[in-house]
Amino acid sequence: MPTNECTTGQPSSPEAFDAFLESDWQAFLDENPLHATEIGDRSRNHRWPDLSSEAFETRLRRAGDALSAAESIAPAVLPPRQQLDLELFRRKYRDTVEGAPFGWRRMPLSAREGIQDASFVADSIAFGETADYEQWIERLRGFPAYMDQTLELMREGIRAGMVHARVVMLRVPRQIERQIVEEPEASPFYQPLLRMPAAVDAAAGPRLRAAAADAIHKEVLPAYRRMLAFFRDEYLPACTEDCGAWQWPRGEEMYAYFARVMTTTAMTPGEIHELGLEEVARIREQMQGVVDRIGHTGSFAEFLEQLRSDPSQYYATGEELQAGYQALCDRIDGELPRLFRKLPRTWYDIQPIPENLAPDTTTAYYRPLSADGKRPGTYFVNLYRPDLRPKYEMEALSLHEAVPGHHLQIGLAAELEGLPSFRRLAPEGEYTGYVEGWALYAESLGHELGCYEDPTSEFGRLTYEMWRAVRLVVDTGIHAFRWPREKAIEYFAGHTAKVRHDIENEVDRYIAWPGQALAYKVGEVEIQRLRQRAERELGGGFDLPELHDVLLRNGAVPLDVLEQQVSDWLTTKNAGG
Repeated sequence: MPTNECTTGQPSSPEAFDAFLESDWQAFLDENPLHATEIGDRSRNHRWPDLSSEAFETRLRRAGDALSAAESIAPAVLPPRQQLDLELFRRKYRDTVEGAPFGWRRMPLSAREGIQDASFVADSIAFGETADYEQWIERLRGFPAYMDQTLELMREGIRAGMVHARVVMLRVPRQIERQIVEEPEASPFYQPLLRMPAAVDAAAGPRLRAAAADAIHKEVLPAYRRMLAFFRDEYLPACTEDCGAWQWPRGEEMYAYFARVMTTTAMTPGEIHELGLEEVARIREQMQGVVDRIGHTGSFAEFLEQLRSDPSQYYATGEELQAGYQALCDRIDGELPRLFRKLPRTWYDIQPIPENLAPDTTTAYYRPLSADGKRPGTYFVNLYRPDLRPKYEMEALSLHEAVPGHHLQIGLAAELEGLPSFRRLAPEGEYTGYVEGWALYAESLGHELGCYEDPTSEFGRLTYEMWRAVRLVVDTGIHAFRWPREKAIEYFAGHTAKVRHDIENEVDRYIAWPGQALAYKVGEVEIQRLRQRAERELGGGFDLPELHDVLLRNGAVPLDVLEQQVSDWLTTKNAGG
Protein backbone atom coordinates (compact mmCIF):
# COMPACT_ATOMS: atom_id res chain seq x y z
CA MET A 1 0.00 0.00 0.00
CA PRO A 2 1.33 3.49 -0.78
CA THR A 3 2.44 5.23 2.39
CA ASN A 4 2.32 8.84 3.49
CA GLU A 5 2.21 10.79 6.71
CA CYS A 6 -1.44 9.81 7.37
CA THR A 7 -0.43 6.26 8.23
CA THR A 8 1.09 7.56 11.48
CA GLY A 9 -2.36 8.50 12.80
CA GLN A 10 -1.45 12.19 13.01
CA PRO A 11 -1.92 13.80 9.58
CA SER A 12 -0.39 17.22 9.41
CA SER A 13 -3.14 18.65 7.22
CA PRO A 14 -6.47 17.92 5.55
CA GLU A 15 -4.51 17.87 2.29
CA ALA A 16 -2.40 14.97 3.57
CA PHE A 17 -5.51 12.99 4.44
CA ASP A 18 -7.00 13.66 1.00
CA ALA A 19 -3.74 12.46 -0.56
CA PHE A 20 -3.98 9.27 1.50
CA LEU A 21 -7.52 8.63 0.21
CA GLU A 22 -6.57 9.38 -3.39
CA SER A 23 -3.55 7.07 -3.19
CA ASP A 24 -5.80 4.30 -1.96
CA TRP A 25 -8.32 5.03 -4.73
CA GLN A 26 -5.66 4.67 -7.40
CA ALA A 27 -4.63 1.34 -5.88
CA PHE A 28 -8.29 0.28 -5.96
CA LEU A 29 -8.52 1.18 -9.66
CA ASP A 30 -5.33 -0.80 -10.33
CA GLU A 31 -7.10 -3.80 -8.83
CA ASN A 32 -10.37 -3.05 -10.64
CA PRO A 33 -9.52 -1.85 -14.16
CA LEU A 34 -13.05 -2.52 -15.42
CA HIS A 35 -14.41 -0.03 -12.90
CA ALA A 36 -11.78 2.44 -14.07
CA THR A 37 -13.12 1.95 -17.60
CA GLU A 38 -16.68 2.33 -16.33
CA ILE A 39 -15.98 5.77 -14.84
CA GLY A 40 -14.09 6.99 -17.90
CA ASP A 41 -10.51 6.57 -16.66
CA ARG A 42 -8.63 5.48 -19.78
CA SER A 43 -5.31 4.72 -18.12
CA ARG A 44 -6.18 1.06 -17.50
CA ASN A 45 -8.24 0.33 -20.63
CA HIS A 46 -5.69 -2.23 -21.81
CA ARG A 47 -6.16 -4.55 -18.83
CA TRP A 48 -8.58 -7.08 -17.37
CA PRO A 49 -8.76 -7.77 -13.62
CA ASP A 50 -6.26 -10.20 -12.16
CA LEU A 51 -8.41 -12.95 -10.62
CA SER A 52 -5.55 -15.18 -9.51
CA SER A 53 -5.32 -16.40 -5.92
CA GLU A 54 -2.04 -14.53 -5.54
CA ALA A 55 -3.64 -11.26 -6.61
CA PHE A 56 -6.57 -11.85 -4.28
CA GLU A 57 -4.25 -12.37 -1.31
CA THR A 58 -2.37 -9.19 -2.24
CA ARG A 59 -5.64 -7.25 -2.42
CA LEU A 60 -6.76 -8.61 0.93
CA ARG A 61 -3.47 -7.65 2.57
CA ARG A 62 -3.77 -4.17 1.11
CA ALA A 63 -7.32 -3.87 2.42
CA GLY A 64 -6.13 -4.87 5.89
CA ASP A 65 -3.27 -2.36 5.73
CA ALA A 66 -5.63 0.38 4.57
CA LEU A 67 -8.02 -0.38 7.42
CA SER A 68 -5.19 -0.37 9.98
CA ALA A 69 -3.93 2.96 8.66
CA ALA A 70 -7.41 4.49 8.78
CA GLU A 71 -8.09 3.23 12.28
CA SER A 72 -4.84 4.80 13.49
CA ILE A 73 -6.04 8.26 12.46
CA ALA A 74 -7.65 10.27 15.25
CA PRO A 75 -10.90 11.77 13.86
CA ALA A 76 -10.54 14.88 16.04
CA VAL A 77 -7.59 16.14 13.99
CA LEU A 78 -9.79 16.29 10.86
CA PRO A 79 -12.50 18.80 9.92
CA PRO A 80 -16.12 17.49 9.97
CA ARG A 81 -16.31 16.63 6.27
CA GLN A 82 -13.17 14.53 6.47
CA GLN A 83 -14.35 12.89 9.68
CA LEU A 84 -17.23 11.47 7.63
CA ASP A 85 -14.79 10.45 4.89
CA LEU A 86 -12.73 8.61 7.49
CA GLU A 87 -15.75 6.82 8.96
CA LEU A 88 -16.97 5.69 5.52
CA PHE A 89 -13.47 4.61 4.50
CA ARG A 90 -13.19 2.48 7.65
CA ARG A 91 -16.60 0.90 7.02
CA LYS A 92 -15.66 0.07 3.44
CA TYR A 93 -12.59 -1.91 4.44
CA ARG A 94 -14.20 -3.49 7.49
CA ASP A 95 -16.82 -4.92 5.15
CA THR A 96 -14.12 -6.06 2.72
CA VAL A 97 -12.08 -7.83 5.39
CA GLU A 98 -15.15 -9.38 7.02
CA GLY A 99 -16.57 -10.67 3.74
CA ALA A 100 -13.42 -12.16 2.22
CA PRO A 101 -13.50 -15.52 4.08
CA PHE A 102 -16.93 -16.38 2.71
CA GLY A 103 -15.45 -17.04 -0.72
CA TRP A 104 -18.06 -15.26 -2.86
CA ARG A 105 -15.33 -14.60 -5.42
CA ARG A 106 -15.58 -18.28 -6.38
CA MET A 107 -18.91 -17.50 -8.03
CA PRO A 108 -17.74 -14.89 -10.56
CA LEU A 109 -20.71 -15.01 -12.91
CA SER A 110 -24.42 -15.64 -13.15
CA ALA A 111 -26.95 -15.67 -15.97
CA ARG A 112 -27.33 -11.91 -15.50
CA GLU A 113 -23.70 -10.83 -15.80
CA GLY A 114 -20.19 -12.15 -16.10
CA ILE A 115 -17.36 -12.87 -18.52
CA GLN A 116 -19.80 -14.35 -21.04
CA ASP A 117 -20.79 -10.70 -21.66
CA ALA A 118 -17.29 -9.17 -21.51
CA SER A 119 -17.79 -7.53 -24.91
CA PHE A 120 -20.18 -5.13 -23.15
CA VAL A 121 -17.12 -3.39 -21.69
CA ALA A 122 -16.62 -1.71 -25.06
CA ASP A 123 -19.86 0.23 -24.59
CA SER A 124 -18.27 2.02 -21.62
CA ILE A 125 -15.43 3.40 -23.74
CA ALA A 126 -15.67 6.63 -25.72
CA PHE A 127 -13.50 5.52 -28.64
CA GLY A 128 -12.09 8.64 -30.25
CA GLU A 129 -8.35 8.23 -30.76
CA THR A 130 -6.02 5.62 -32.20
CA ALA A 131 -4.76 4.89 -28.69
CA ASP A 132 -8.26 3.86 -27.58
CA TYR A 133 -8.36 1.15 -30.25
CA GLU A 134 -4.83 0.02 -29.51
CA GLN A 135 -5.71 -0.36 -25.84
CA TRP A 136 -8.81 -2.37 -26.80
CA ILE A 137 -6.74 -4.69 -28.97
CA GLU A 138 -4.24 -5.16 -26.14
CA ARG A 139 -7.14 -6.02 -23.88
CA LEU A 140 -8.37 -8.56 -26.41
CA ARG A 141 -4.96 -10.21 -26.50
CA GLY A 142 -5.02 -10.51 -22.72
CA PHE A 143 -8.46 -12.08 -22.69
CA PRO A 144 -7.34 -15.75 -22.48
CA ALA A 145 -5.65 -15.19 -19.10
CA TYR A 146 -8.79 -13.48 -17.79
CA MET A 147 -10.91 -16.36 -19.00
CA ASP A 148 -8.62 -19.03 -17.56
CA GLN A 149 -8.56 -17.31 -14.17
CA THR A 150 -12.36 -17.13 -14.23
CA LEU A 151 -12.66 -20.83 -14.99
CA GLU A 152 -10.15 -21.69 -12.27
CA LEU A 153 -12.18 -19.68 -9.76
CA MET A 154 -15.26 -21.65 -10.76
CA ARG A 155 -13.34 -24.91 -10.34
CA GLU A 156 -12.39 -23.74 -6.84
CA GLY A 157 -16.08 -23.12 -6.28
CA ILE A 158 -16.93 -26.65 -7.36
CA ARG A 159 -14.34 -28.08 -4.96
CA ALA A 160 -15.57 -25.88 -2.12
CA GLY A 161 -19.28 -26.45 -2.70
CA MET A 162 -19.75 -22.83 -3.80
CA VAL A 163 -21.82 -23.21 -6.96
CA HIS A 164 -25.03 -21.69 -8.24
CA ALA A 165 -28.31 -23.52 -8.62
CA ARG A 166 -28.59 -25.39 -11.89
CA VAL A 167 -31.91 -23.79 -12.83
CA VAL A 168 -30.43 -20.29 -12.98
CA MET A 169 -27.27 -21.35 -14.80
CA LEU A 170 -28.96 -23.26 -17.61
CA ARG A 171 -29.25 -19.93 -19.45
CA VAL A 172 -25.48 -19.36 -19.58
CA PRO A 173 -24.45 -21.82 -22.36
CA ARG A 174 -26.72 -19.97 -24.76
CA GLN A 175 -25.06 -16.68 -23.78
CA ILE A 176 -21.59 -18.16 -24.40
CA GLU A 177 -22.68 -19.54 -27.76
CA ARG A 178 -23.67 -16.04 -28.88
CA GLN A 179 -20.02 -15.02 -28.52
CA ILE A 180 -18.73 -17.89 -30.68
CA VAL A 181 -19.08 -16.54 -34.22
CA GLU A 182 -17.75 -17.80 -37.54
CA GLU A 183 -16.00 -14.59 -38.53
CA PRO A 184 -14.21 -12.25 -36.10
CA GLU A 185 -15.90 -9.27 -37.70
CA ALA A 186 -19.25 -10.63 -36.48
CA SER A 187 -18.08 -10.68 -32.86
CA PRO A 188 -19.47 -8.10 -30.41
CA PHE A 189 -15.81 -7.45 -29.49
CA TYR A 190 -15.29 -6.13 -33.02
CA GLN A 191 -18.08 -3.55 -32.84
CA PRO A 192 -15.83 -0.59 -31.86
CA LEU A 193 -13.88 -1.14 -35.11
CA LEU A 194 -17.06 -0.59 -37.13
CA ARG A 195 -17.61 2.97 -35.94
CA MET A 196 -14.22 4.65 -36.10
CA PRO A 197 -13.93 8.44 -36.33
CA ALA A 198 -12.95 9.44 -39.84
CA ALA A 199 -9.53 10.76 -38.83
CA VAL A 200 -8.59 7.53 -37.03
CA ASP A 201 -9.92 5.40 -39.88
CA ALA A 202 -7.90 7.30 -42.46
CA ALA A 203 -4.65 7.09 -40.51
CA ALA A 204 -4.75 3.64 -38.97
CA GLY A 205 -8.09 1.98 -39.74
CA PRO A 206 -6.93 -1.00 -41.84
CA ARG A 207 -4.12 -1.85 -39.39
CA LEU A 208 -6.38 -1.65 -36.35
CA ARG A 209 -9.17 -3.67 -37.92
CA ALA A 210 -6.75 -6.40 -38.98
CA ALA A 211 -5.17 -6.52 -35.51
CA ALA A 212 -8.55 -6.68 -33.78
CA ALA A 213 -9.79 -9.46 -36.08
CA ASP A 214 -6.57 -11.40 -35.47
CA ALA A 215 -6.88 -11.05 -31.67
CA ILE A 216 -10.51 -12.14 -31.71
CA HIS A 217 -9.73 -15.11 -33.95
CA LYS A 218 -6.67 -16.31 -32.02
CA GLU A 219 -7.47 -15.30 -28.45
CA VAL A 220 -11.11 -14.45 -27.76
CA LEU A 221 -12.97 -17.14 -29.71
CA PRO A 222 -10.82 -20.05 -28.46
CA ALA A 223 -11.30 -18.76 -24.90
CA TYR A 224 -15.06 -18.88 -25.28
CA ARG A 225 -14.90 -22.35 -26.79
CA ARG A 226 -12.97 -23.46 -23.68
CA MET A 227 -15.58 -21.81 -21.50
CA LEU A 228 -18.46 -23.53 -23.27
CA ALA A 229 -16.85 -26.96 -22.91
CA PHE A 230 -16.05 -26.31 -19.24
CA PHE A 231 -19.54 -25.09 -18.53
CA ARG A 232 -21.25 -28.05 -20.12
CA ASP A 233 -18.85 -30.75 -18.95
CA GLU A 234 -17.83 -29.56 -15.49
CA TYR A 235 -19.87 -26.70 -14.09
CA LEU A 236 -23.47 -27.55 -14.89
CA PRO A 237 -23.10 -31.14 -13.62
CA ALA A 238 -21.79 -29.73 -10.32
CA CYS A 239 -24.60 -27.18 -9.88
CA THR A 240 -27.12 -27.78 -7.13
CA GLU A 241 -30.75 -28.68 -7.61
CA ASP A 242 -31.77 -26.64 -4.56
CA CYS A 243 -31.63 -22.84 -4.38
CA GLY A 244 -30.31 -20.69 -1.59
CA ALA A 245 -27.22 -19.55 0.29
CA TRP A 246 -28.09 -21.88 3.17
CA GLN A 247 -26.52 -24.81 1.28
CA TRP A 248 -23.08 -23.17 0.87
CA PRO A 249 -20.29 -23.41 3.47
CA ARG A 250 -21.10 -20.89 6.22
CA GLY A 251 -24.07 -19.98 4.02
CA GLU A 252 -26.39 -18.71 6.74
CA GLU A 253 -23.64 -16.52 8.17
CA MET A 254 -22.77 -15.29 4.69
CA TYR A 255 -26.35 -14.35 3.93
CA ALA A 256 -26.68 -12.42 7.19
CA TYR A 257 -23.51 -10.54 6.20
CA PHE A 258 -24.95 -9.75 2.74
CA ALA A 259 -28.17 -8.51 4.35
CA ARG A 260 -26.23 -6.12 6.61
CA VAL A 261 -23.95 -4.82 3.87
CA MET A 262 -26.62 -4.40 1.21
CA THR A 263 -29.08 -2.60 3.47
CA THR A 264 -26.39 -0.78 5.54
CA THR A 265 -28.41 -1.70 8.62
CA ALA A 266 -28.11 -4.22 11.45
CA MET A 267 -31.36 -5.94 10.43
CA THR A 268 -31.36 -9.73 10.43
CA PRO A 269 -32.88 -11.81 7.62
CA GLY A 270 -35.77 -12.65 9.95
CA GLU A 271 -36.47 -9.00 10.69
CA ILE A 272 -36.31 -8.14 7.00
CA HIS A 273 -38.72 -10.98 6.20
CA GLU A 274 -41.22 -9.61 8.72
CA LEU A 275 -40.88 -6.07 7.32
CA GLY A 276 -41.62 -7.51 3.90
CA LEU A 277 -44.78 -9.22 5.09
CA GLU A 278 -45.98 -5.98 6.71
CA GLU A 279 -45.30 -3.97 3.57
CA VAL A 280 -46.97 -6.56 1.34
CA ALA A 281 -50.13 -6.32 3.45
CA ARG A 282 -50.12 -2.50 3.45
CA ILE A 283 -49.56 -2.16 -0.29
CA ARG A 284 -52.11 -4.88 -1.07
CA GLU A 285 -54.76 -2.79 0.65
CA GLN A 286 -53.85 0.22 -1.51
CA MET A 287 -53.92 -1.93 -4.65
CA GLN A 288 -57.39 -3.15 -3.79
CA GLY A 289 -58.49 0.47 -3.51
CA VAL A 290 -57.38 1.10 -7.08
CA VAL A 291 -59.12 -2.06 -8.27
CA ASP A 292 -62.34 -0.87 -6.63
CA ARG A 293 -61.96 2.57 -8.21
CA ILE A 294 -61.58 0.99 -11.65
CA GLY A 295 -64.81 -0.89 -11.02
CA HIS A 296 -63.57 -4.46 -11.27
CA THR A 297 -65.98 -6.82 -9.53
CA GLY A 298 -64.06 -10.10 -9.78
CA SER A 299 -61.26 -11.41 -7.62
CA PHE A 300 -57.87 -9.76 -7.23
CA ALA A 301 -56.23 -12.64 -9.12
CA GLU A 302 -58.70 -12.17 -11.98
CA PHE A 303 -57.90 -8.46 -12.13
CA LEU A 304 -54.17 -9.21 -12.35
CA GLU A 305 -54.74 -11.63 -15.19
CA GLN A 306 -57.04 -9.21 -16.99
CA LEU A 307 -54.45 -6.44 -16.73
CA ARG A 308 -51.59 -8.65 -17.87
CA SER A 309 -53.53 -9.93 -20.89
CA ASP A 310 -55.00 -6.60 -22.07
CA PRO A 311 -53.54 -6.00 -25.59
CA SER A 312 -53.97 -2.22 -25.22
CA GLN A 313 -51.30 -2.28 -22.49
CA TYR A 314 -48.53 -3.30 -24.90
CA TYR A 315 -46.67 -1.78 -27.84
CA ALA A 316 -46.57 -3.77 -31.06
CA THR A 317 -42.82 -3.36 -31.76
CA GLY A 318 -39.60 -2.71 -29.91
CA GLU A 319 -39.19 0.56 -31.82
CA GLU A 320 -42.56 1.79 -30.61
CA LEU A 321 -41.69 0.71 -27.06
CA GLN A 322 -38.43 2.67 -27.09
CA ALA A 323 -40.20 5.72 -28.51
CA GLY A 324 -42.73 5.42 -25.70
CA TYR A 325 -39.95 5.42 -23.11
CA GLN A 326 -38.37 8.46 -24.76
CA ALA A 327 -41.59 10.48 -24.81
CA LEU A 328 -42.28 9.59 -21.19
CA CYS A 329 -38.81 10.60 -20.02
CA ASP A 330 -38.93 13.85 -21.98
CA ARG A 331 -42.13 14.73 -20.11
CA ILE A 332 -40.67 13.87 -16.69
CA ASP A 333 -37.45 15.80 -17.41
CA GLY A 334 -39.41 19.02 -17.82
CA GLU A 335 -41.07 18.72 -14.40
CA LEU A 336 -37.94 18.12 -12.30
CA PRO A 337 -37.11 21.77 -11.41
CA ARG A 338 -40.26 21.90 -9.29
CA LEU A 339 -38.86 19.31 -6.88
CA PHE A 340 -35.09 19.79 -7.09
CA ARG A 341 -32.82 22.76 -6.59
CA LYS A 342 -30.04 21.22 -8.64
CA LEU A 343 -29.93 18.81 -11.58
CA PRO A 344 -26.93 16.95 -13.05
CA ARG A 345 -25.00 18.85 -15.72
CA THR A 346 -24.49 15.66 -17.74
CA TRP A 347 -27.75 14.14 -18.91
CA TYR A 348 -28.70 10.60 -19.93
CA ASP A 349 -29.77 8.70 -23.01
CA ILE A 350 -32.01 5.70 -23.58
CA GLN A 351 -30.66 2.60 -25.29
CA PRO A 352 -31.87 -0.97 -25.82
CA ILE A 353 -30.41 -3.73 -23.68
CA PRO A 354 -28.05 -5.71 -25.97
CA GLU A 355 -29.87 -8.45 -27.84
CA ASN A 356 -27.58 -11.19 -26.52
CA LEU A 357 -28.63 -10.38 -22.94
CA ALA A 358 -32.21 -9.18 -23.34
CA PRO A 359 -34.01 -12.56 -23.07
CA ASP A 360 -32.35 -13.39 -19.75
CA THR A 361 -32.29 -10.09 -17.92
CA THR A 362 -34.63 -7.65 -16.25
CA THR A 363 -36.88 -4.97 -17.73
CA ALA A 364 -34.36 -2.13 -17.46
CA TYR A 365 -31.24 -0.92 -15.70
CA TYR A 366 -29.03 2.15 -15.47
CA ARG A 367 -25.33 2.59 -16.29
CA PRO A 368 -23.70 5.64 -14.64
CA LEU A 369 -22.12 8.45 -16.59
CA SER A 370 -18.34 8.54 -16.89
CA ALA A 371 -16.39 10.64 -14.42
CA ASP A 372 -15.21 13.03 -17.14
CA GLY A 373 -18.77 13.60 -18.34
CA LYS A 374 -17.93 12.48 -21.88
CA ARG A 375 -20.24 9.46 -21.72
CA PRO A 376 -23.74 10.22 -20.47
CA GLY A 377 -25.65 8.07 -18.09
CA THR A 378 -27.58 5.36 -19.90
CA TYR A 379 -31.07 4.09 -19.19
CA PHE A 380 -31.10 0.62 -20.77
CA VAL A 381 -34.57 -0.68 -21.63
CA ASN A 382 -35.50 -4.22 -22.60
CA LEU A 383 -37.12 -4.31 -26.05
CA TYR A 384 -37.14 -8.11 -26.30
CA ARG A 385 -40.72 -9.25 -26.81
CA PRO A 386 -42.65 -6.00 -26.32
CA ASP A 387 -45.70 -8.15 -25.60
CA LEU A 388 -44.06 -8.77 -22.21
CA ARG A 389 -43.46 -5.05 -21.41
CA PRO A 390 -46.75 -3.50 -20.21
CA LYS A 391 -47.32 0.24 -20.46
CA TYR A 392 -48.61 0.42 -16.89
CA GLU A 393 -45.08 -0.26 -15.60
CA MET A 394 -43.26 2.34 -17.66
CA GLU A 395 -43.71 5.44 -15.50
CA ALA A 396 -42.52 3.85 -12.27
CA LEU A 397 -39.67 2.11 -14.06
CA SER A 398 -38.42 5.31 -15.71
CA LEU A 399 -38.69 7.34 -12.51
CA HIS A 400 -36.52 4.69 -10.81
CA GLU A 401 -33.83 4.07 -13.41
CA ALA A 402 -33.48 7.53 -14.94
CA VAL A 403 -34.82 10.63 -13.19
CA PRO A 404 -35.38 11.49 -10.44
CA GLY A 405 -33.95 8.08 -9.56
CA HIS A 406 -30.55 6.67 -10.43
CA HIS A 407 -29.35 9.20 -12.97
CA LEU A 408 -30.25 12.25 -10.93
CA GLN A 409 -28.75 10.87 -7.72
CA ILE A 410 -25.61 9.31 -9.21
CA GLY A 411 -25.09 12.20 -11.63
CA LEU A 412 -25.21 14.77 -8.83
CA ALA A 413 -22.89 12.66 -6.68
CA ALA A 414 -20.32 12.51 -9.47
CA GLU A 415 -20.30 16.31 -9.65
CA LEU A 416 -19.94 16.99 -5.92
CA GLU A 417 -16.93 19.13 -5.14
CA GLY A 418 -14.73 18.36 -2.16
CA LEU A 419 -15.64 14.68 -1.89
CA PRO A 420 -12.86 12.11 -2.34
CA SER A 421 -13.02 9.80 -5.33
CA PHE A 422 -13.96 6.73 -3.30
CA ARG A 423 -17.24 8.46 -2.43
CA ARG A 424 -18.01 10.18 -5.74
CA LEU A 425 -17.05 7.35 -8.06
CA ALA A 426 -17.56 4.18 -6.05
CA PRO A 427 -19.00 1.09 -7.74
CA GLU A 428 -22.78 1.06 -7.79
CA GLY A 429 -22.84 -1.67 -5.14
CA GLU A 430 -21.52 0.68 -2.46
CA TYR A 431 -24.26 1.80 -0.04
CA THR A 432 -26.95 -0.06 -1.96
CA GLY A 433 -29.53 0.72 0.72
CA TYR A 434 -29.22 4.42 -0.06
CA VAL A 435 -28.79 4.15 -3.84
CA GLU A 436 -31.66 1.74 -4.44
CA GLY A 437 -33.74 3.19 -1.61
CA TRP A 438 -33.52 6.62 -3.26
CA ALA A 439 -34.53 5.19 -6.64
CA LEU A 440 -37.57 3.46 -5.14
CA TYR A 441 -38.46 6.66 -3.26
CA ALA A 442 -38.19 8.45 -6.62
CA GLU A 443 -41.00 6.30 -7.95
CA SER A 444 -43.31 7.79 -5.32
CA LEU A 445 -42.47 11.30 -6.57
CA GLY A 446 -44.37 10.54 -9.77
CA HIS A 447 -47.53 11.94 -8.20
CA GLU A 448 -45.80 15.32 -7.80
CA LEU A 449 -44.34 15.12 -11.32
CA GLY A 450 -47.63 14.64 -13.15
CA CYS A 451 -47.46 10.85 -13.52
CA TYR A 452 -49.92 8.12 -12.54
CA GLU A 453 -52.98 10.00 -13.77
CA ASP A 454 -54.38 6.79 -15.29
CA PRO A 455 -55.52 4.36 -12.56
CA THR A 456 -53.83 1.46 -14.36
CA SER A 457 -50.55 3.39 -14.18
CA GLU A 458 -51.15 4.03 -10.48
CA PHE A 459 -51.70 0.29 -10.11
CA GLY A 460 -48.43 -0.18 -11.98
CA ARG A 461 -46.67 2.04 -9.43
CA LEU A 462 -48.14 0.00 -6.61
CA THR A 463 -47.11 -3.16 -8.45
CA TYR A 464 -43.54 -1.87 -8.54
CA GLU A 465 -43.63 -0.96 -4.86
CA MET A 466 -45.18 -4.34 -4.12
CA TRP A 467 -42.44 -5.94 -6.22
CA ARG A 468 -39.81 -4.51 -3.84
CA ALA A 469 -41.80 -5.53 -0.77
CA VAL A 470 -42.19 -9.03 -2.20
CA ARG A 471 -38.42 -9.10 -2.65
CA LEU A 472 -37.93 -8.85 1.10
CA VAL A 473 -40.12 -11.90 1.58
CA VAL A 474 -38.83 -13.92 -1.38
CA ASP A 475 -35.10 -13.19 -1.06
CA THR A 476 -35.07 -14.08 2.62
CA GLY A 477 -37.46 -16.95 1.92
CA ILE A 478 -35.02 -18.51 -0.56
CA HIS A 479 -31.77 -17.89 1.27
CA ALA A 480 -32.76 -18.03 4.95
CA PHE A 481 -35.95 -20.09 5.05
CA ARG A 482 -35.20 -22.57 2.26
CA TRP A 483 -38.06 -21.75 -0.07
CA PRO A 484 -37.98 -23.64 -3.38
CA ARG A 485 -37.93 -21.56 -6.56
CA GLU A 486 -41.52 -22.37 -7.49
CA LYS A 487 -42.84 -21.16 -4.13
CA ALA A 488 -41.01 -17.86 -4.63
CA ILE A 489 -42.43 -17.50 -8.15
CA GLU A 490 -45.99 -18.23 -7.03
CA TYR A 491 -45.75 -15.80 -4.10
CA PHE A 492 -44.48 -13.12 -6.49
CA ALA A 493 -47.18 -13.82 -9.09
CA GLY A 494 -49.94 -13.74 -6.49
CA HIS A 495 -49.11 -10.23 -5.35
CA THR A 496 -48.03 -8.26 -8.45
CA ALA A 497 -49.20 -7.61 -12.00
CA LYS A 498 -45.79 -8.39 -13.46
CA VAL A 499 -45.81 -10.94 -16.28
CA ARG A 500 -44.57 -14.48 -15.66
CA HIS A 501 -41.42 -14.07 -17.78
CA ASP A 502 -40.29 -11.09 -15.70
CA ILE A 503 -41.14 -12.83 -12.46
CA GLU A 504 -39.01 -15.86 -13.31
CA ASN A 505 -36.09 -13.62 -14.34
CA GLU A 506 -36.44 -11.68 -11.10
CA VAL A 507 -36.56 -14.74 -8.86
CA ASP A 508 -33.54 -16.19 -10.65
CA ARG A 509 -31.73 -12.93 -10.03
CA TYR A 510 -32.42 -13.20 -6.29
CA ILE A 511 -31.23 -16.78 -6.27
CA ALA A 512 -27.94 -15.84 -7.93
CA TRP A 513 -27.33 -12.54 -6.08
CA PRO A 514 -28.24 -13.09 -2.43
CA GLY A 515 -29.23 -10.05 -0.43
CA GLN A 516 -28.91 -7.34 -3.08
CA ALA A 517 -32.67 -7.14 -3.60
CA LEU A 518 -33.19 -6.36 0.11
CA ALA A 519 -31.72 -2.89 -0.23
CA TYR A 520 -34.52 -1.27 -2.19
CA LYS A 521 -37.44 -1.44 0.21
CA VAL A 522 -35.36 -1.13 3.36
CA GLY A 523 -33.77 2.05 2.00
CA GLU A 524 -37.05 3.48 0.73
CA VAL A 525 -38.80 2.89 4.04
CA GLU A 526 -36.05 4.85 5.81
CA ILE A 527 -36.13 7.75 3.32
CA GLN A 528 -39.93 7.95 3.53
CA ARG A 529 -39.65 7.95 7.33
CA LEU A 530 -37.16 10.83 7.20
CA ARG A 531 -39.45 12.81 4.89
CA GLN A 532 -42.43 12.25 7.16
CA ARG A 533 -40.38 13.34 10.15
CA ALA A 534 -39.33 16.53 8.37
CA GLU A 535 -42.91 17.29 7.34
CA ARG A 536 -44.10 16.73 10.91
CA GLU A 537 -41.40 18.80 12.61
CA LEU A 538 -41.33 21.70 10.14
CA GLY A 539 -45.03 21.96 9.40
CA GLY A 540 -45.68 24.95 7.14
CA GLY A 541 -41.95 25.58 6.90
CA PHE A 542 -41.32 22.27 5.14
CA ASP A 543 -39.80 22.68 1.68
CA LEU A 544 -39.50 19.50 -0.41
CA PRO A 545 -36.71 20.74 -2.73
CA GLU A 546 -34.70 21.70 0.37
CA LEU A 547 -35.15 18.23 1.87
CA HIS A 548 -34.10 16.66 -1.41
CA ASP A 549 -30.98 18.83 -1.38
CA VAL A 550 -30.16 17.54 2.12
CA LEU A 551 -30.72 13.94 1.07
CA LEU A 552 -28.54 14.27 -2.05
CA ARG A 553 -25.78 16.74 -1.22
CA ASN A 554 -23.38 14.25 0.40
CA GLY A 555 -23.69 11.47 -2.16
CA ALA A 556 -24.44 7.88 -1.20
CA VAL A 557 -24.02 7.10 2.50
CA PRO A 558 -25.13 4.35 4.92
CA LEU A 559 -28.70 4.80 6.12
CA ASP A 560 -27.70 5.60 9.71
CA VAL A 561 -25.43 8.37 8.43
CA LEU A 562 -28.27 9.73 6.29
CA GLU A 563 -30.52 9.80 9.37
CA GLN A 564 -27.90 11.79 11.28
CA GLN A 565 -27.53 14.27 8.41
CA VAL A 566 -31.28 14.88 8.34
CA SER A 567 -31.36 15.18 12.14
CA ASP A 568 -28.61 17.82 12.05
CA TRP A 569 -30.47 19.77 9.37
CA LEU A 570 -33.72 19.65 11.34
CA THR A 571 -31.96 20.81 14.49
CA THR A 572 -30.57 23.80 12.60
CA LYS A 573 -33.94 24.57 11.00
CA ASN A 574 -35.82 24.30 14.27
CA ALA A 575 -33.28 26.62 15.89
CA GLY A 576 -34.04 29.21 13.23
CA GLY A 577 -30.89 28.58 11.18
